[in-house]
Amino acid sequence: MEVLVAFIALFAVIFGIAYLKYSTRNKERMALIEKGAEASIFFSNKKAQTTPVWKIIILNLALLLMGIGIGIFIASILHYNLGVHDEVAYPGTIFLMAGIGLFTGFTLTKNLDEKES
Repeated sequence: MEVLVAFIALFAVIFGIAYLKYSTRNKERMALIEKGAEASIFFSNKKAQTTPVWKIIILNLALLLMGIGIGIFIASILHYNLGVHDEVAYPGTIFLMAGIGLFTGFTLTKNLDEKES
């Protein structure tokens, strides 16, 4: 029963946020139209993304999986050679190295976008 309540609450929060976002955006646009603003202000002036999305996904996924693999390797060294409890060594090291891998992927993606533009 608690799972059902939590699921309904999560759905209600997501729906509420989406509803507020789109209704507020619609009201702002209608107010600008009533004041005689041009339609060009509704479109983004951002440059097109130069790096394909598949490259970014593959880069981040590869670094995440390498981080998890290195985390397991380091955790086994900590557990068998240094005597750290496996309940602490494995989750801690895996999450740490996965986070480092994701941060590295973010940095490399940012540098890739800057290099291509």
